[in-house]
Amino acid sequence: METEAKSQEISLLMSEDMWWGTLGSVRPFPNFRPERDVTVLHTALEKKDVSTTVRILTNRSNAQRRSLAQAYKNFSQKELDASLKKVLSGDLQSLILGLMMIPEQFEAHRLRKAMEGAGTDEETLLEILCTRTPQQLSDIRAAYNQEYKRDLEKDLISETSGDFSKLIVALLKKENGPGIIEQDVASLSEELKNKKPTADIWIKILTTRNPDHLRIVLEKLEFEKGQTVEDALEGHFKGVLSGDLKKGLKTLVRCIQNQYLFLAQRIQTMKAPVVQGVMVAHSEEDLLRVRVAYLQSTGTSLYTALQKQFKGELQQGLLAICRAED
Repeated sequence: METEAKSQEISLLMSEDMWWGTLGSVRPFPNFRPERDVTVLHTALEKKDVSTTVRILTNRSNAQRRSLAQAYKNFSQKELDASLKKVLSGDLQSLILGLMMIPEQFEAHRLRKAMEGAGTDEETLLEILCTRTPQQLSDIRAAYNQEYKRDLEKDLISETSGDFSKLIVALLKKENGPGIIEQDVASLSEELKNKKPTADIWIKILTTRNPDHLRIVLEKLEFEKGQTVEDALEGHFKGVLSGDLKKGLKTLVRCIQNQYLFLAQRIQTMKAPVVQGVMVAHSEEDLLRVRVAYLQSTGTSLYTALQKQFKGELQQGLLAICRAED
């Protein structure tokens, strides 16, 4: 009976609707037994033993953490998140609560946070909207609506303006449609000769074609112009486009060409919210690729960089997500 129950549990965990990728650094914990974890976790939280709490939650997959949260509630009649908030604080609390969310809920949370307060965090909006697939964005929109009882598109429009708002909405609704390579190259090349630059054709092509198609288009455009697309955009739109729109188009181009390098460069800021955002969001999907890009672009492994930048339990948590030296 125990073997059958265990096999059902494993099957449940493996069937969870996750953005699972073989290139994630965090994998399911072998011989996972939520009832055993719950006892240890409950004691750790009672004693305010932060290190043990962090060790358990950063060494389980998202599906396992969700199973653990349910087991904790059954065991203690308390919500695990509420107990974590009493024991953890600051950046460490943000990291662990982020790990407890399902992926689309976490990205929805990051988008909401980027729009709250006095200024809008355009970099985070662009990071999520540029790197996520149409299906993931659809899931994020649904999670945002469920969590905050608000419409993501309306919120994005209210926080942005002009052509930048047009780009943001196009990214939210982006498609992986087909296109004709030579035709798209010709259209973008022609626009770069235009005496009165407009971003419309860039927004249309870059948000409605599949990534493989776009990589070839941008490669051919660079060969034809003899310069990077980023430099071409900078020169062409100098003094014409708003700073946000130009930044948005250049970010989109960078993500199409190599999103892992883009994410690695985001992490290089070593700002805790940015590092946590990228690492948690990509921990079970493609963080191994981001790690490789980080090493290639900086000459230092992400693991070593995190060791130097962060201390204590926050460092412990980030290193557990990173997993290993490269």
